[in-house]
Amino acid sequence: MFKIKKIENKTVYYSDILPVEHFFTTRQIPIDENIDLICKYLKIDSNNLIKPKQTHSCNIEIVRNEKTVYDNCDSLILTQKNKAIYLNFADCTPIVLYDEKNNIASIAHGGWRGTAQKIAAKTVFKMQKIFNSKPENIIALIGPCISFKHFETSPEAICQLKSTVEGIDGLFKNNYADLKGINKSQLEKTGVKKIDVCQFCTVEDNDQFFSYRKENKIQKRHNALIKL
Repeated sequence: MFKIKKIENKTVYYSDILPVEHFFTTRQIPIDENIDLICKYLKIDSNNLIKPKQTHSCNIEIVRNEKTVYDNCDSLILTQKNKAIYLNFADCTPIVLYDEKNNIASIAHGGWRGTAQKIAAKTVFKMQKIFNSKPENIIALIGPCISFKHFETSPEAICQLKSTVEGIDGLFKNNYADLKGINKSQLEKTGVKKIDVCQFCTVEDNDQFFSYRKENKIQKRHNALIKL
């Protein structure tokens, strides 16, 4: 279940099934505009607060001590305790993954293109391959994003999205698609069972979250963050 907590009286949300520091920010506290505040709260240096340059790709990188720039990347895997990672969102689907046995985390950016390329599932597979993570030890969070009834897209995009799931019942209607449900289905196919899906829609709950569609291609973003 997603619950409220405050960072200096500013609202963020967290899931009570994830045992490490994490949160989804709101309009009150976009990280790009509150770096010092977030670093103070996390007790880390700003150099250790990492975000990639997102391009709606399916590229996945591991955060390494010697590297500070992650271009053309939409999923980061974190293994160091002295760092935190965050990604930007404004309708697209945030997917947070945490291997509770190996203490490894990831955040993936699932727009429709990333979802069509199964970025969440591919991040799980990379965690398996590189770190021997087991899906049954992974907790997944699907954060606030555009909801089913507000996500209308092209027939071509619908076709691509349908090809990524075995059962499409309840996930599609005409040219509408359930991005939360599709990502959940893709994760379940990998063997991940512990999945918490956020109840908020960025369009309907636009007073709390930014919406690219509703706000005429707004450039501001809310965030998903995790620290080990």
